[in-house]
Amino acid sequence: YLYSQFEVADARRVFACFEQPDLKAEFTLTIDAPEAWTVLSNSPSPEPVATREGVFTWQFTPTERISTYLVSIIAGPYASAEGDVYRSVDGREIPLGIWARKSLIEYVDADEIYEVTKQGFEFYEANYGFPYPFRKYDQVFCPEYNAGAMEHPGNVTLVESYIFRTKPTGAMVDRRVITILHEQAHMWFGDLVTMKWWDDLWLNESFAEFMSHLAAVKNTRWKDAWVTFLASEKSGAIQQDLLPSTHPVAADIRDIEDVLVNFDQITYGKGASVLKQLVAWVGLEEFLAGVRSYIAKHAWGNATLADLLAELEATSGRDLSRWTKVWLQEAGANVLSPEIVEKGGGVESFAIRQESDGRASLRPHRIGVGGFDAIDGKLTRTFSAELDIDGELTEVPELAGVKRPAILLVNDEDLAYAKIRLDEKSLGAAVERLDAFEDRLARTSVLFAAWDMCRDGLMSATDYTRIVLKALPDETDGTVLRYILNQLITAVTVYSAPAGREALHDAVAARVFDILSEAEPGSDNQLQVASAAMRLAKTDEQLDRIAGWLDGEGLPEGYLVDAEVRWGIVIALAAAGRIGEAEIAEEYAKDSTSYGQIFSAQARGAMPDPAVREKVWKEITGDFESNAVQRNLALGSRRATPESLVPYAARYFEDARAQWDGHSVEIASNMLEYAFPISLAGRTDLGVDLVSLGKAWLAENADAAPACIRLVSESVDRAERAVRAQKADAAGA
Repeated sequence: YLYSQFEVADARRVFACFEQPDLKAEFTLTIDAPEAWTVLSNSPSPEPVATREGVFTWQFTPTERISTYLVSIIAGPYASAEGDVYRSVDGREIPLGIWARKSLIEYVDADEIYEVTKQGFEFYEANYGFPYPFRKYDQVFCPEYNAGAMEHPGNVTLVESYIFRTKPTGAMVDRRVITILHEQAHMWFGDLVTMKWWDDLWLNESFAEFMSHLAAVKNTRWKDAWVTFLASEKSGAIQQDLLPSTHPVAADIRDIEDVLVNFDQITYGKGASVLKQLVAWVGLEEFLAGVRSYIAKHAWGNATLADLLAELEATSGRDLSRWTKVWLQEAGANVLSPEIVEKGGGVESFAIRQESDGRASLRPHRIGVGGFDAIDGKLTRTFSAELDIDGELTEVPELAGVKRPAILLVNDEDLAYAKIRLDEKSLGAAVERLDAFEDRLARTSVLFAAWDMCRDGLMSATDYTRIVLKALPDETDGTVLRYILNQLITAVTVYSAPAGREALHDAVAARVFDILSEAEPGSDNQLQVASAAMRLAKTDEQLDRIAGWLDGEGLPEGYLVDAEVRWGIVIALAAAGRIGEAEIAEEYAKDSTSYGQIFSAQARGAMPDPAVREKVWKEITGDFESNAVQRNLALGSRRATPESLVPYAARYFEDARAQWDGHSVEIASNMLEYAFPISLAGRTDLGVDLVSLGKAWLAENADAAPACIRLVSESVDRAERAVRAQKADAAGA
């Protein structure tokens, strides 16, 4: 199964070209392949012609005018789902296709994929003011794809994990919808109008990320997509912005290597969050009017950020020069906190204090302020104001003289990109009644503000676990569930004080198993909480319980043990030392697919046995035909017990530079990012000082490749943050 992925500058490995996004051309492809193969490209596939025995030739018509990185070639025994068509606003019938490996085509949910695709086309054609610019729209799910998806004009490629052969979590379904809409958004913004140089890569990706969520809210049944955005894109961006490697949204891209290094959550999540703030600043209709003008002026050509801003200034009347400087050319996230003076049960004054994180200027924000009170058992918004804030302190006169709401939420509606703090009364009331919020975005804002406080050492990990455990039974948003469960596990296994960790782990695991017993049968909540229970299972009773699920014993009502659930159990048992390589091999024999291959790698990677750990380390740092297997061995290592990882703290740093110098970027990055033993942060009781080891390596390897230094420094910074959180937990924050 062959597929091309030329972004950023790999088209030259296939045909001679000058690789700059502003050198656009029509491409005519001629492809020879076996007779039985499927061959796809940006242009519609022609009837193949026999040229010699067993070989056919596909002579494609010229593509539209596109950049080299967007040329697409697909060849192999791909199978197709039944096709469909979309009728464009200009009357054309656009053929729609879905392709995947033969062994997966039966699992393709073509009806849902086509539904979202058509809804995306309707939204984009209406709001871009330009008919779909290409002649067909295939979506090809590729094995071992190294990215989530790629916006090849008319021939989108996607990672095949978006084909669900087992029951998917709500988070997986949400992500597929957003990815489909993201790649569609690029057909106009990125493909029809292309960045002039890679310094506007952030704009290309951020725009598609913002528009995909807007399209989901406006024209699909995923009306809570902004909740998904807050939980995933925005929270991930703020986490990336804390790292020493953070950079401005509009980074200085001097060469191709700079592009590769800056493909991160700042490029995607922060950029999209900043665009969401820009839309709040200039107005949605004014923003879309500016985008329509931009596309009309630059169709089939190239443009820059300055070109887009000129159109937005014209449609909104706002001067965006200062906005551009502080939002796009400076790194960091501001902190917004309420300052409340109360009198006689009312609000005498309310102001919003803005603080810098040391990187960013005090920025202008368009934000909402919401007040919530209990009415008929529900937390209902009883006060709302939207205003511009700037500088260190901004008064909100609309609240003066108002009866104090139970909860006052800065950044209501999540318009601003900033870390949010709640006053003590609001936080207490919100945590007490998390289940009562009518507005899911407000509830999620509270949950993620609490996580920011925990990560920043302002709330103990123990207190944070109590908040999540209170929220879990009533959480129905799949993406929020995914992230708060991951954060719960991080709080327990990394951020909690080592001296009290075992007791906290026991208490949290017991409560998660209780919540699982109470979950609605067959629900997404049940599915995801069960997965968390496996990851937290520690006592003999808990491990016996999940082991029994493999044989159908003691299953929660409505819980289906499919292939993926089985692997979750196997990985948990392997991490606990309950099973060994032989049992993992037996499970792989039952599921000898590409999925089984990566899950078995995770299980082996999690084993505590010293001999296996040594073998796994050599495999992680060795040469691999499959980077997916190597990556999953490293991911499995994150599940291994801290005690079993002690020898590999020093080994990580000893091998880091050789790994980078001796392997491809993908293979080296897998080791440096995923094999870092973060669970050893703060574990001086085990004879390891992970932070000191890291700082020593950074001091001694200042001449290493910048990308290598970046990955190591990010890992060391996460370890330092964990140690600070542990100290806060020990002190009760």
